[in-house]
Amino acid sequence: MTADRKGPGSGRKNLLTRRNALIGGATATAGAAAAVGIDTVRRGGLPGGGGNPQVEDASSTAPLAEARVGFHGERQAGVVTPAPAYGNFIAVDLREDVGRADLRRMLKVLSADAADLAEGLPPIADQEPELTEIPANLTVTVGFGERVFDVVDPSAKPGWLKPLPAFEQIDRLREEYSDGDLLLQICSDDRMTLAHAQRLLLKGLRGFGTVRWVQEGFRNASGSLKEGTTMRNLFGQVDGTINPTTEDSSMDDVVYGLMDGLEPWAPGGTSLVIRRIHMNLDTWDEADAPGREDAVGRKLSNGAPLTGEREEDPADLSATTPLGFHVIADYAHIRRATATTPQERILRRPYNYDLPVSAAGGLAGKGADSGGVSESGLIFASYQADPVKQFLPIQRRLAELDMLNMWTVPIGSCVFAIPPGCSPGGFVGDFLFEG
Repeated sequence: MTADRKGPGSGRKNLLTRRNALIGGATATAGAAAAVGIDTVRRGGLPGGGGNPQVEDASSTAPLAEARVGFHGERQAGVVTPAPAYGNFIAVDLREDVGRADLRRMLKVLSADAADLAEGLPPIADQEPELTEIPANLTVTVGFGERVFDVVDPSAKPGWLKPLPAFEQIDRLREEYSDGDLLLQICSDDRMTLAHAQRLLLKGLRGFGTVRWVQEGFRNASGSLKEGTTMRNLFGQVDGTINPTTEDSSMDDVVYGLMDGLEPWAPGGTSLVIRRIHMNLDTWDEADAPGREDAVGRKLSNGAPLTGEREEDPADLSATTPLGFHVIADYAHIRRATATTPQERILRRPYNYDLPVSAAGGLAGKGADSGGVSESGLIFASYQADPVKQFLPIQRRLAELDMLNMWTVPIGSCVFAIPPGCSPGGFVGDFLFEG
């Protein structure tokens, strides 16, 4: 089964014994300290004190307090799961001396801690258990770079798992936003929950590697849009209109390769391409509404194609003006991104970013990837069974001729294999260790 949102989870047994077996006596002392009074904490109280009525009554007044997405399942959560308001993407570089047994131990601990956090339960080593009580649709998704396969099982490495080819027309890639050996995608509707989960999980990884980069993203706050509304990016565009859906077979076909012409690298597995796109809002400000709509091919008001009335209307790429020009221009973004084969589709699950700028002032000029009063853009997260067959053809067309390239610059790029999910008692990637 795919991990689904569900109600409160059940407790765990023999927590301290499990953690001791995984990471040894060095952590046992800290784990025992954190475990003192853990049942009391889970009931909303603290050791030696009474219950916390604010926590005990949270479910009746705060919907996110009981909003859970199960960690276990045939597929990892955080892919087809409705995207929460906040999403952080963290790449880790593994130590040179990390071996197969080390990675097994690391993934076992990581999976156990992520499962607890998704349930609103504090892992044994959690020294701030109060901060886990509101899961707010927390999901933790693990991705593997080439190094993981090189250490664990080279024969299982997908042929497409490598950096994307350079797109010299548009790319200005930076090391601090590209590549990595291991990926953590952590999403939640509560920023405090996300921050705590990120810190706790990275504490468990620091003996195995170092953080290469962190990309923090956001969407609209939970509850501010009707369910099913397509997000907008900081250009004001709707982003993700033609996504596959779970209402038919398209999500299975596109993301998990269950269609002719595609094949999953592992049952329940997929891939993730992350492109960090700097958006020059200063020069975008200079474009009027008709110019913006012409560049995108959609109406800004409701996301409808220029040939339609509603966002869901299919774009008529053959429609022409009285002068014989295409209504949706040859350089319009939606024309360049439109699939040319049944397989050439992706799941877009992007997040915006907006970083503080010190001494901000002036204007960022055309083609600039920094400057002005904002450092803003899009963390474009694309999920598909095979990035070479599905993502690359689209990206090539966009690089060759897309009017939005006037205002955007890719500054980061990476590809990860997303393993299947795992059962309770298992861990993400456990099937790689069975041989």
